[in-house]
Amino acid sequence: MQLPPGQKVYFLSDFHLGSPTYEISREREDRLVTFFNKVKLDAHTIFIVGDMFDFWFEYKHVVPKGYVRILGKLAELTDAGIQIHFFVGNHDMWMKDYFQTELGIPVYFDAKTFEFNNKSFFIAHGDGLGPGDNGYKFLKKIFRNPVCQFLFGILPPAIGIGLANYSSKKSRQKGDKDFQFLGEDKEWLIVYSKELLQNRHYDFFIYGHRHVPVVVSIEGKSQYINLGDWMRSFTYAVFEGSHITLEKYVS
Repeated sequence: MQLPPGQKVYFLSDFHLGSPTYEISREREDRLVTFFNKVKLDAHTIFIVGDMFDFWFEYKHVVPKGYVRILGKLAELTDAGIQIHFFVGNHDMWMKDYFQTELGIPVYFDAKTFEFNNKSFFIAHGDGLGPGDNGYKFLKKIFRNPVCQFLFGILPPAIGIGLANYSSKKSRQKGDKDFQFLGEDKEWLIVYSKELLQNRHYDFFIYGHRHVPVVVSIEGKSQYINLGDWMRSFTYAVFEGSHITLEKYVS
């Protein structure tokens, strides 16, 4: 796909709306709405690369309460012709068809490749990729299992969402080490990206999940970009047709 002159592609991830409190989450949601108001002037495509919510589960007739401002803004953007793509993260992997039918936003459960201006992009949230973390990879298979999702879905929403919110908050109590760059040889998503390059060239690898805003040149021909988050860093990436930059949003 060739970008029209003056239009850009935006990437951002890890909003974790709903955490840690309603008041703090609401401030973050308002900031995101302001950001989207700004970029809609030149955005051709927007990628939300996972963990938009701290928890999301779509029952047959129920979705989690709240988030009307961000959802309404996304609907406004798609109605205006801006393409939005959503990658599920480890906190909002229980998506079904709500985004597709109500917002016109395709939802991806696995990594996907895109091409803009003859530049190739490998995009994924990043959870469960690369070496190690076998315990989480096992849990992810359980969480993604249709039978397990059905069993969770028959719980009354007040119970199911309550349990899930408690679990999400507990998983967040890990400490600052999870927000530090570990070095090129220890960052498993960089290791994973290098393995992919052995079979195919990608110009850019775009990930969320790590909450660390960083750009690393790998193998001298590709760039690894972790988008950071909208809890601490308020960072995003923008592709302007030939190169990509990681920027911090200051409202």
